[in-house]
Amino acid sequence: MLMLVNCSNCHTPLQLPPGAKSIRCVLCQAVTLITDPRSVPPPFVSSSHHHHHHNPYHYQQPPPQLQTPSPYNLVPPGLPPQVHGRKRAVICGVSYKNTRYELKGCINDANCMKFLLVNRFKFPESSIITLTEEETDPYKRPTKSNIRMALYWLVQGCQPGDSLVFHYSGHGSQQKNYTGDEVDGYDETLCPLDFESQGMIVDDEINATIVRPLPQGVKLHAIVDACHSGTVLDLPFLCRMDRQGKYVWEDHRPRSGMWKGTNGGEVISFSGCDDDQTSADTSALSRITSTGAMTYSFIQAIERGHATTYGNMLNAMRSTIRSADEQEGGFVTSLLTMLLTAGSLGGGLRQEPQLTANEPFDVYKKPFSI
Repeated sequence: MLMLVNCSNCHTPLQLPPGAKSIRCVLCQAVTLITDPRSVPPPFVSSSHHHHHHNPYHYQQPPPQLQTPSPYNLVPPGLPPQVHGRKRAVICGVSYKNTRYELKGCINDANCMKFLLVNRFKFPESSIITLTEEETDPYKRPTKSNIRMALYWLVQGCQPGDSLVFHYSGHGSQQKNYTGDEVDGYDETLCPLDFESQGMIVDDEINATIVRPLPQGVKLHAIVDACHSGTVLDLPFLCRMDRQGKYVWEDHRPRSGMWKGTNGGEVISFSGCDDDQTSADTSALSRITSTGAMTYSFIQAIERGHATTYGNMLNAMRSTIRSADEQEGGFVTSLLTMLLTAGSLGGGLRQEPQLTANEPFDVYKKPFSI
C-alpha cells in the first residue's frame, strides 16, 4: 500500500514505498526524512541541487560519475535569472499508438510547438519538458503521473517576469461534475496515455496545479488541442467571439464561489474548440503531414505575422480552420471522431478555437506576447 507524503521543501505529493525512511523529491531534489510512516514527515530538508536522478524512489546519493540529469531540474542555483525573466514549457503529445484511440498528428504537434518556442520565442531547450511516446526515458512518456509531475515542475519556483507555456495535443473528454462548479454540469478532462487504467486528468486539478498558485508578474499560456477543451484550465472567463470578430466575455465563475483565478499572475488559454465541440485530427490543413487543426492554426498565425494582439490571433486561427474546411468541402475526419460524435460532424471541421483567461481584457488592444 503506497502512502502519499508531501515534500518538506516544495510540498509536492510523493508516493512513499512501504518501509521507506526517506524520499527524494523528483522536482526540487530535497530529501524528506520519515520518522514514522504513519505520521506527517518532519520539516527537515537535506537539499541536494547538485546530484540528480530520474527515479523518485532512489534514496542513496548517486556517485558523481553516475549521475543522470533529471528532466525536472530547476534552474541551477547561483545562476542569475535572465533580464527578461525565465522561460519554461511543458509540451505533451499523446498519439495512443496501437490502440483504438490512435491519433496521427499529436507527436508532430509537440515537435512543431517545441521548434516554435525554441526558434521564435527563444525558450532554452533545457527549459522544455517534452512528453511523447517517442521518448525512450520512461519519465518522459505522457502518462498521468508524468504529466502531473511536469505540471508541478512548470510552476515550481516561478518568479515575476517568468513566461510559462503548457501545450497539450491528444484526446480530451468530459465527465459529470457533482460539485456544482461547472456552468454546463461537466468537468473537462485530458486523457493521458494510460487513462484507461489510471483515469483522466480533470480540469479542477489542472486549475489547482498551474493556475491558482501563479504569482503576480508570471505569465502562463496554455495551448490545448483536444476535444471538449474550451475550459480545460477551468479559467473564470471565456471570450465568446462571432465570425465578424465581435466578442463578449462570458463569466464562468462557479456558483459555489470557489476561486478559479490566479494568485496575481496572468493565464491565457487557446483551446481547440468549445466544450461541446470535437477537435479534428486532419491532414487537410497541412498537405505534408497529419497535425492537430488548432496547433497548426496557432503556429501559422504567428508565422504569418497575425500575432499582434490576442484578438487578431484568434481571428486568424479561426479563418485558417474555416478556409481549410471550405476548400475541402468538409474533409473526412477520423473514423474515431465520427463514431464518438455519432456522425454529428457531418464530414466538416466546424471547430472554433476558444480563448479563456483568468480575467477579461480588451483582446484588440492587448499585445500577444510569450
